Amino acid sequence: MSHAASDLVPFRPRFPWLTGDLQTIANRFLPRVSDLGAAASERLRLPLDDGSGDTLLAMLDRPRVDQGGPALVLIHGLTGCETSTYMLNTTRHFLALGHPVLRLNLRGAGPSRPLCGDIYYAGRSQDVRAALRLLPADLTARGLVAVGFSLGGNVLLKYLGEEGAAAPLRAAVAVCAPIDLSATCQHMLRPRNWFYHRYIIAMMKREALGPGARLTAAERAAVRSARNVWEYDDRFIAPRHGFAGAEDYYDKSKAVRYMPVIRTPTLLIAAADDPWIPVSIYRRFAWAASKALEPLLAAGGGHVGFHAAGSPTPWHDQAIERFIGGSMP
Repeated sequence: MSHAASDLVPFRPRFPWLTGDLQTIANRFLPRVSDLGAAASERLRLPLDDGSGDTLLAMLDRPRVDQGGPALVLIHGLTGCETSTYMLNTTRHFLALGHPVLRLNLRGAGPSRPLCGDIYYAGRSQDVRAALRLLPADLTARGLVAVGFSLGGNVLLKYLGEEGAAAPLRAAVAVCAPIDLSATCQHMLRPRNWFYHRYIIAMMKREALGPGARLTAAERAAVRSARNVWEYDDRFIAPRHGFAGAEDYYDKSKAVRYMPVIRTPTLLIAAADDPWIPVSIYRRFAWAASKALEPLLAAGGGHVGFHAAGSPTPWHDQAIERFIGGSMP
């Protein structure tokens, strides 16, 4: 248990979402947030300066009652975007607490897809770096807290390690991040996960081939022929972005490489029953040697689920709230 979240009630699943699998799929079945409670929402365009001509889109939501606290920057996971259920839930929760919230779409994700020829991947930390530099001054002046979900959590942790003490964030949180990409891929490819995998690979292909994508004929063929996530990464993501293959991509992009040198106060939330992310990759990390990092490993919660008994607010959002309050002056 993180000391910053020590007053948090331990996670207990809400009926009927009693297993890790049910917690995971609940995001698809629970009612989608229709009213965020924002006083105003603004579409931001963040043109990247890497010569690609790509532009990221983000949605900035401002609270009805601004408490003057730091702004949150949310980074979605694989095949997610600004309208993913977990993004909306976290936005609503922190708007109600008086924080501005920015929902960032990674390169080629969601509404950014038509404006990007390229696509995000688990190690593309340079896009987070560029996006933070392009945020409005009135937002950055009050301080920033970044929250990354799943793959977005790995991207965020890699960025924090690269920046070290220079990271322009007051705090950060990673929720169910695949901090060891090779181990996560092997875990996902287990026969018991065939249903998840079939869904995810179909969504990845649709995203990669969507409007705006600038791909060669060979790359389109590689995407279409991939039978699983490893083949997709080995045949498309790795060669397109300068890696020798999937395992080289996984090794150079995994967050555990960068976590020991993170200096920003960072909370890492994971669930022991996550069907996608093996909790063993968290249990074997040397937490005591990384003073800025705090693990919060729950017995349940699934993959970015954490639908807890006794509250409509996801448990991980409650943990983030307490961590922010306890980790910053």
